[in-house]
Amino acid sequence: MSTQVFSTRAVPADQQLDAWRSWFEPVFDVAKPDDGTAQGFEAESAVRILGGAVFSQVTTPHIHAIRGMRNIRRDPVDHWSITVGTRETRLTLARGSLAVPASTPFVVCLGEPVESEREADERLQLYLPRDRFASLAPVLDQARGTPMLGPTGRLLADYLRLLARSLPGLPDEDLPRLSEPIRAMVAACVTPVGAVSELAAEQMDLTRLEQVRQAIRRRLSSATLTAGSLCREVGMSRSQLYRLLEGEGGVIHYIQRLRLQASHAVLSDPHDMRPIAAIAEACGFYDPSTFSRAFRREFGVAPSDFRVAARVGAAPATAWRPLMEAETRSLGACLRGY
Repeated sequence: MSTQVFSTRAVPADQQLDAWRSWFEPVFDVAKPDDGTAQGFEAESAVRILGGAVFSQVTTPHIHAIRGMRNIRRDPVDHWSITVGTRETRLTLARGSLAVPASTPFVVCLGEPVESEREADERLQLYLPRDRFASLAPVLDQARGTPMLGPTGRLLADYLRLLARSLPGLPDEDLPRLSEPIRAMVAACVTPVGAVSELAAEQMDLTRLEQVRQAIRRRLSSATLTAGSLCREVGMSRSQLYRLLEGEGGVIHYIQRLRLQASHAVLSDPHDMRPIAAIAEACGFYDPSTFSRAFRREFGVAPSDFRVAARVGAAPATAWRPLMEAETRSLGACLRGY
């Protein structure tokens, strides 16, 4: 099914907050409100899968959501999230804190730590996976963490509201066709208008970084994936490549991180029954012990233990969880596409 609905309204009041946390774990942690309102937590999330994009309508009381390094290690989904809410949103990012006015869209990247706090509101969120929307990488990375004010911001907010009104009336088989119209509309609203010379160099680097990332992902299993072969494939000098990836920890670290993220995604999939050694080799690790050490160092758990935990997590929902319209039972599963 392309539509998932999760609501805590049928859950006993003293279990509602835990139920909500279970839906968002491990993508986000939900902090306990400190304003005396924790007796109940009536909230609802309706999620629709739109050909790679994920559209979410969320209604909650006062909430403080956190995506820290622990969450990123446990579930390294690398999506952009475009959000518009009915109340002010207080964001805390690596670069500082800001307040986003009500009805103003903003972009965050789930590959980076982020905290979000707001009073009771209704909000719309469009999740775009980096792999499927790579052409938008330069403009979305540039826009992240900044309120989208002005005419194009209002246009994007209106577009998200239009999706919210229109999607319930569309049959599930039509939803995957919306991927390309969404890509075009987001690009039109987020791309800077006119010549903005001061952004040109940074956007060029972001474009090159995305080219490098895609080249690495195409060759994850290759034993000949080196800095030199990568330079030849993307058409840049060794010095350019090292400068580009300096902020990512260097070329070798960046390649290994992408390989580990790929292996994490495969081990999260309860339907992939390949041996761990085969998965490791498919992701570029030819020595099982080296893979196990690197995986544990990155995610804090051995690959075998992580796979067991992922399979336990794929078990049927416990009785107190409301039934949903498909087997998917968490936001992370929706974002990963199963």
